[in-house]
Parts: sequence; structure tokens; C-alpha cells
Amino acid sequence: MRNSPKIPSGYKMPAEWHKQSGIQLAWPQAGMDWQPYLEEIRQTYLELIEAITPHEPVLLGTEDIKATRQYLSTYLSEEALRQVRLAECPHNDTWARDFGMITLLNEEGQPLLLDFRFNGWGEKFHAELDNLSSERYFAQELLYGHRVDCLDLILEGGSIESDGHGTIFTTAQCLLAPNRNQPLTQNDIERELLYRLGAQRIIWLHHGTLIGDDTDGHIDTTVRTAPNDTLLYVKCEDTADPQYEDFLALERELRQLRNLEGKPYRLIPLPMPKEIRFNGERLPATYANFLVINGAVIVPVYGQPDHDALAMERVAEAFPDRQIVGVDAQVIVRQHGSIHCLTMQYPVGVLHI
Repeated sequence: MRNSPKIPSGYKMPAEWHKQSGIQLAWPQAGMDWQPYLEEIRQTYLELIEAITPHEPVLLGTEDIKATRQYLSTYLSEEALRQVRLAECPHNDTWARDFGMITLLNEEGQPLLLDFRFNGWGEKFHAELDNLSSERYFAQELLYGHRVDCLDLILEGGSIESDGHGTIFTTAQCLLAPNRNQPLTQNDIERELLYRLGAQRIIWLHHGTLIGDDTDGHIDTTVRTAPNDTLLYVKCEDTADPQYEDFLALERELRQLRNLEGKPYRLIPLPMPKEIRFNGERLPATYANFLVINGAVIVPVYGQPDHDALAMERVAEAFPDRQIVGVDAQVIVRQHGSIHCLTMQYPVGVLHI
């Protein structure tokens, strides 16, 4: 083991459907990549906040609390507004999934917050302010739990998926991509993840990268865990789509997997949205980028009634005890992400808002 941070024994990464204390978001600001359609993305954020707040609070980081509060007050319902806590926290961008902290819990429910380094998906984009956000929230006493400095390792929240029982899913194409953790090998990275995330095993997937995905293949765009050993995955059924063979290979990989008891996973296919293009490029639209919250699942939709309805039906099959809420992600995906990418959930006991 290299000079890794001290992780107390008995902690592990919970599944996303573990009871939560709130959702972290970062407000779109002028000067970010959202600038050309800033009002459109802010309206999308309002829709997202209205979907989250009936179930749990939102921690919203912004560089200008007064202006943001005034904007929210103009549009949000009073009920939603009461559930939003604004915090002064400037960002480079708004992808909280990848710069937010990753929470572990022990059997008593005590949180351990791992602060990994974010380097703009392999030094593609600036991330200096995003990397400071966790410290800022701690300084404002908005987060509770022991913070563990993991800044020696680059890890994005969207690149890992936990089933809550000791298995972490990831993709080789992302974690082994250039400018992430070289010269560490796959074995090196696996040892670090097993230790730091309290996992029993790491499952590396090798297929299924969406065209236009500038994260190098985050798992949360293609394969997601659900209760009862269920995996929801993107299935491409258009044989003329250049992604068809890659996603067929992903499906074959998933069929070969077994849980810790040696049993196959229950597989639920999600449709692939019809091709969406913006400024001449194909966008990585996906229904797998849903967010599980207390009592609900928020599913990205893309103005494609048949595909949207089928995706929500499939998610409902995996989460029958939760409300399924669609939020329009057509503007979000212009910047190559979706609902899950914008958000970071914190288990109960972490957010003090």
C-alpha cells in the first residue's frame, strides 16, 4: 500500500438509495461554459430543484448569494425555496457529481467524507475552484463528518457506482485514461479503491462509451445499480448506430457478471435516446444518468415521448416503491452531462442545512 490516507475499518460506500440528508448543486454563473444559454440552464435548475425539494433539501453553491436568492425567489414556489440553502462557493463549472465528496458510512451510520482530487476529467478543463468547494462547505459548517484528504488520488463520483453491499462498478476506459492517475496501473488503482471505499471487490467494465462523452466513459452514463442485485444499463437497438457493437459487448459483459453469492444480476435495459445533435456534434444523451433521492427517482428526459416514457417505465421497474419524476435534460446535455452529473447526494447525517 502506498502512502494512502488512514481509513478507519468498518466503513463502506452506501448505495445511492440509502436515506439522504440532501443534494448538493452548483449554480450556473455568467462566465461558465453555460454562458451562451445561461437563462435556459437556470430554468432547468429551477425544474430540478422543484423536483428534489418535496423529498429533501438542496445545498446550492453560488458566488453571489444575494443575486441567486433574488432569482430563485422570483420563480420557485415558497415550499421549494424553504428547502434551499445557499452557500457562498464559486466554481469553475457545475458538475457536483465529480467534485463533491464521496461518503462512507459505518454500521452506526457515522459518516466519513472522502475528498478526492478532481482535475477536469484528465486536465481537459479548469477545476481549481471546484477542488476548493469541499473545504469551503466545511468552513461554513454545512457538512458534518470526518473529512479524509484523498487528494493524492484523482477520482470522480460519476466514475464509480456502489451497490451498497461491497461491490464497486467502474470502467477501465475512464480510470485508466491519460492524465488521471499515471503511472498507477489497474492493479494499483484497484488496491486503492478497495481500501479507500471499504469495498470487497471492484468490477471493471470495458465497453459502452457514449459518443460525445468527454469524461472518458463514466459508469453513471451507462450502468447503474438498483436494489435486489439489479443493474439498469443502456441498450442500443439501432444496428446502424456506430455505438451498436460497443453496447452489445457491454450487454454481454453484464450477462457474465455474478453477485457476491455467485448469482447473475437482474438486468433491466434502458433505451438509448434518438440521436441529439447541437452545434454539429452528437451529444451523449442517456437515461442512465438518473438521480435516486428519498422517495423518488429523477429521470432525465429529452423531448422524445416514446423513449422518455419507456425509460421511466424501466426505472420504475427497478424502483417500484419510489415516485418517478422526469426532468427535461435537453439543455444540460449540451455540455455533455445530465441530471446525475449535476448532483451529489449526501446520506443522512452529513448535510446540516
